[in-house]
Amino acid sequence: MRRALSRYIGVLGCAALLTGAAWAQNTAGSLQLAARISPTAARAEPVRQFTFYVLTRSYAEIVKEVEAENQIPPREKFIDDLKLSPELKEWLKAHDIFDLTMPGLDRLVTPDDIIHVPEFLLAYQRSNSGGVTAGIPKPKYADADKTTHPDRYNKQLQDYYVALKKFIQNNPSTVSGIELELVGVNPQDKWSKIQAEHRRRVLRLAPEFAQTKYLAAKADTDLDGRASVSGLAPGEYWLSTLNLNANAGDTTLGWDAPVAIHAGQTTRVELTNLNAVDRRASAP
Repeated sequence: MRRALSRYIGVLGCAALLTGAAWAQNTAGSLQLAARISPTAARAEPVRQFTFYVLTRSYAEIVKEVEAENQIPPREKFIDDLKLSPELKEWLKAHDIFDLTMPGLDRLVTPDDIIHVPEFLLAYQRSNSGGVTAGIPKPKYADADKTTHPDRYNKQLQDYYVALKKFIQNNPSTVSGIELELVGVNPQDKWSKIQAEHRRRVLRLAPEFAQTKYLAAKADTDLDGRASVSGLAPGEYWLSTLNLNANAGDTTLGWDAPVAIHAGQTTRVELTNLNAVDRRASAP
């Protein structure tokens, strides 16, 4: 009696396992893809032996997530940390530029800016030194008077500022070339370096993050540019090449294409230039 009951339970267990496997097979979906690239004025070519990743989130959104977790310093924080005068820091915060050596800077800098920002004043004095500018006011104050005769120093300093401001207003062309004297205090190079390092960090982290958190499957194409994936749960996915490039002639492309998987069905996707991303202009 016991042996018969054990055999009966065993049969029920096997049946349940087979039924569960059949149910899982019927509810899962599959994917077949074909990838081809058309170079300029040429015939389409298969994307051969290339890995495609099936992600549960768009790779573009994954990159944004990585960027949010690896942010560069806010602009104002970056400015505050620069070794510049408080006056120049305030000027940078009030203007949407970092490159003090850019052409046309002379049209952004006012006579008041030159008078009140030490770096601008020094750059203006240097660009007009050596007697090349006729009539430019000469400072009469002496640094030694700053402590021994402060009243005289301050009066002569203010007189110089007044005369210099009036001269600049009457001779705006003398501001031209000031940017050439600001190379040593230009924050653009440092800001560009921070941005470049940030892009490299995201470029390195995003593919790994995508595969560890959002990867559902991956497949390599054959010589005809075809690949297939089975056993996918129904839902929305993205076919992605991550940050890798597929090349054909003069064309470099990647994909981040949405695809829907349905229970018990095979979804077929054609990947071409029309639904690709131009990697030459894309994010990491």
